[in-house]
Amino acid sequence: MSLQTKQIVLLAVILLAGFVLGRLAVRAFLNLLLGGTMFGGNFL
Repeated sequence: MSLQTKQIVLLAVILLAGFVLGRLAVRAFLNLLLGGTMFGGNFL
């Protein structure tokens, strides 16, 4: 693979990870505000 191809793949991986973590952070914040459980289950 050329250097430019590696850069594009790395950028895509970083963007995907950022998107997933960003959505998870928003969901955690809203859950904190609404007092819900994070993944819909009851852990207790």
